[in-house]
Amino acid sequence: MEGKGMIKWLLILVAIVCAIQLFYFIPTGDVESSAEEAGLVAGDFNSTDYKIAKSRYLDSMSNETVLSIPFLKDYSYSELKRQQLALGLDLKGGMSTVLEVDLSEFLRVLAGNNKNEPAFKQALKDAKTAQKNSQSDYITLFADAYVSQSGENPSLTKIFRRATVLGDFNSETSDGEIIKALREKANETVSLTFNRLKERVDRLGVAQPNLSLDAGRDLILVELPGIDNPERAKEYLQASAALEFWEIYQTNDQGILAAFQEADRRLKAAAGDTGAAVAIEMDTTYTNQYDGDGNETGVVDTTFTPKVGSELLANQGPLLSKLSLNNGTYYPTVMGIADRTAKNDIMKILRKEEIRALFPKDSRFAWSYKPHENADKETTKQYELSLLKTVPGSDKAPLEGDVVVKASSDTDPTTGEIGVALSMNPKGAKKWGEMTTKASQQGNRSIAIVLDSMVVSAPTVRNPITGGNSSITGSYTIDEAVQFANVLEVGKLPAKLDILQSNTVGPSLGAKNISRSVYSLLIGFGLLLLFMVLYYAGGGLIAIGALLLNLFFIFGCLSSFGTVLTLAGIAGVVLTIGMAVDASVIIYERIKEELRAGKSNLAAIQDGFSNSYSAIIDANVTTILVAGVLAYFGLGPIKGFAIVLIIGVICSLFTAVLVGKMIIDWYTKDKGNELSFWTGFSKNKFANLQIDWMGKRKIAYVISGVFIVAGLASIFTRGFDLGVDFKGGYAYNVQFAEGSNVDTEAIKQGLTEILGSTPEVKAVDSDNTLRILTSYLIEENGEDTDVKVMDKINEGLNNVTGASTTLAEFMNSSSGDDVTHITQSNKVQPTIADDIKQSSKYAGVIALILIFLYIFLRFNKWQYSLGAVAALLHDALIVLGIFSLFKGVLPFALSVDQNFVAAILTVIGYSINDTVVVFDRIREYMGIYTNKPKNEVINMAVNSTFSRTLITSFTTLLVVLILFIFGGSAIKGFAFALIVGIVVGTYSSVFVATPIVSDLADNLRTNRRANSGSSNKGGKSFGRSAKAAFDSSAS
Repeated sequence: MEGKGMIKWLLILVAIVCAIQLFYFIPTGDVESSAEEAGLVAGDFNSTDYKIAKSRYLDSMSNETVLSIPFLKDYSYSELKRQQLALGLDLKGGMSTVLEVDLSEFLRVLAGNNKNEPAFKQALKDAKTAQKNSQSDYITLFADAYVSQSGENPSLTKIFRRATVLGDFNSETSDGEIIKALREKANETVSLTFNRLKERVDRLGVAQPNLSLDAGRDLILVELPGIDNPERAKEYLQASAALEFWEIYQTNDQGILAAFQEADRRLKAAAGDTGAAVAIEMDTTYTNQYDGDGNETGVVDTTFTPKVGSELLANQGPLLSKLSLNNGTYYPTVMGIADRTAKNDIMKILRKEEIRALFPKDSRFAWSYKPHENADKETTKQYELSLLKTVPGSDKAPLEGDVVVKASSDTDPTTGEIGVALSMNPKGAKKWGEMTTKASQQGNRSIAIVLDSMVVSAPTVRNPITGGNSSITGSYTIDEAVQFANVLEVGKLPAKLDILQSNTVGPSLGAKNISRSVYSLLIGFGLLLLFMVLYYAGGGLIAIGALLLNLFFIFGCLSSFGTVLTLAGIAGVVLTIGMAVDASVIIYERIKEELRAGKSNLAAIQDGFSNSYSAIIDANVTTILVAGVLAYFGLGPIKGFAIVLIIGVICSLFTAVLVGKMIIDWYTKDKGNELSFWTGFSKNKFANLQIDWMGKRKIAYVISGVFIVAGLASIFTRGFDLGVDFKGGYAYNVQFAEGSNVDTEAIKQGLTEILGSTPEVKAVDSDNTLRILTSYLIEENGEDTDVKVMDKINEGLNNVTGASTTLAEFMNSSSGDDVTHITQSNKVQPTIADDIKQSSKYAGVIALILIFLYIFLRFNKWQYSLGAVAALLHDALIVLGIFSLFKGVLPFALSVDQNFVAAILTVIGYSINDTVVVFDRIREYMGIYTNKPKNEVINMAVNSTFSRTLITSFTTLLVVLILFIFGGSAIKGFAFALIVGIVVGTYSSVFVATPIVSDLADNLRTNRRANSGSSNKGGKSFGRSAKAAFDSSAS
């Protein structure tokens, strides 16, 4: 009873957490509905005006409270969105990119004057080439390449000895120490780049962006759902972080605040408001002015320090209604503060020619990097506006971040104040000395530290700093000091980002994928419900109830973990629905066996559950192992699929085994009711099978051999239809205008003439849509290469169809049905394509090794492990062979890509599911029927589990078939691989895995011998009854 109580409390707790997570969708849904209405007021759906209005509305609500929980927390729209299940690009539209942190430039900078050494330059090239076919990191590959290039006495110390950023090295420093320091600094560079990129993406205003770092391969995945301008976003993501040091104007500088007031007055007048502006009352102060060399030039009247009590913001106009001027409350370097949503409007005003003329010519505006903190150190929703002082005749800062040698958090030994220690190289130290001397002598002015054109900090200069070593203090916490030091570190560690893979999905395609996915879920669930009730009667209803609870828990957990749900993820949910029934089927089939053996309803239920746990746990653990491998090696949607599968399997175990048992006990034990687990037609289905499976194993070997040989012959002669993931290139889904002449061969010929090579052109099951794949310009890395490729394809399509589609229309995924346009695009560089292929091979091998080890640990005989792995290899080879044999034959694409790899690994996980259940029964029977021949016992075990094998395969096949029919072209190949895999996996469990175990092992008996005549409860009681039943049926 105590255990049952714990399960109830756990169930209630999990249900509450999931309910809260799903409840968050209600307030955000209301906001998004209002945004839709605002967009439709501005323009038609998918028009530019609609998108701008909708985006502005959501942006304005991002920091507004939309849910208030008394005594706990107030949630803004953006906070709730971050805690919700996010939709991936293929469901919502948008862009994803895989960015590689290019460490070659990092090494060039550290090498200094040695960067032009021939061996060094060649090693960089060789490392880049080796990276395409290796899982090693770039630094290791570079070191190996340099050793091979440098002859008998290679020395990395000679190259990097003067790189002070790495540490204090001398001629005695070993290459091993240099490589270690390079790797550590490279890891730091990648981490800093990733953190800066996250902050950049946050400023893009994209709802629920997804960023993840693969530190081992120096890769960053960025997903931007709903982004309207992918090309601009790519440029923004690739731009290098720019750290700069600027002189800065202050509010007490002559005419600065008056310029803001005058600007506001003129804007009011232009708008027809002639109300008088309120005068600004100022205190007069005097300060000495010095030239660049520190020489006094005279006394200047700086009469602009505002009195706190003046009515500065009364009778506001277009500018000051958005910008709150500094009335002495903030630091003098802050001109004013404004809400984040008003920043763009303010900058538009300040950029107007007549307004810009009011401010000094040597100035430029810049917002703060982070929101303003009030006097209580609380972060507000407002940002600070500063006015930087530029160098006449130049757009560059007086000092840039490449002079920074080291930055770290530091504590003043005298005062204990936390700050940041900053060191510069000799060149930087000289200029820094000039800037700080000038600032100090002019009344301890400030110097602005700017990152990506935003002011990170503007510390006051107390004394001239001529040695290049500075200490920046300002009431920092330890975390703030560390973060500030990290910002300063960006300047000294160049990290260029290269786009290795990009994928763009139009919003209309995303909407279609959502509707198809919902159909698949509903129809699959409905068919399962019908089958389970028809086959298992009352037990089937409980299984369906557990399945509904399972779906509730899955989506609640996915929301809690902030998972991004993709089309592949929904496929994982659909697959989980089929596999979730598996545990119930194992239990119910065992209960039916116990009932046939003459046990009471309660006893059969008790023994049915207890005797099923081993098989259920083994089957699901192997699936989780495979999904874990897939999560580790997969990228983007494939990783999401694996996570969904893991969560689904865990939730299935919880609902089917624990919750299902609790409901059944309540209905039977507590209420005294009998629960039926069969109907009239299913009562004795597959009950008394006497098939000699082992006697037919040689026939099965021949059949399997024929399929495998035919498949291998096709693989080596015809090959595969490799997707863009595996061979690199550009892939576009192009939807042609209504009425266009879409002739695949004509389009292929027309594009060949334009591109200079023959592209692949495939039909997509969407109306009037073709998928075009080409390697044109894939080796180029120019900023506008993607646009050049699309321009050429558009030109070729216009020539063939006679249309006059502009490039802008062709690139716009939101264009109407009357315009030929791209609905989805994908770019994969050869480097990442090779990396994906290598990862796929490792994933397959590691999955098989893990399964081998797990089966060995559970069954204590290597024959079981080898039989299981042989069956899995058999399944994978047949699926591969079918994809090769039927390439170009079936009316849909059989592409070998990341989705296919996910399907293969899922097949491995599913197939081992079947195999483990059979093995578990063989082990049980070997302990019971100690006097029977080995093959007879194996036949009995296979016959007794055949109903479970057939039914679970049927239920899973049912939902995958629905996915295949309704899932659309993007998921069709994946679903087809699963269909083939399920059929072949069911076959191999019986005809491959089990026969191999039989042929390899003379004795499968365990050391623990069971007494078949025992009258004990549980498995031994069943063993005696089952033996009598089998003996009588055989006579």
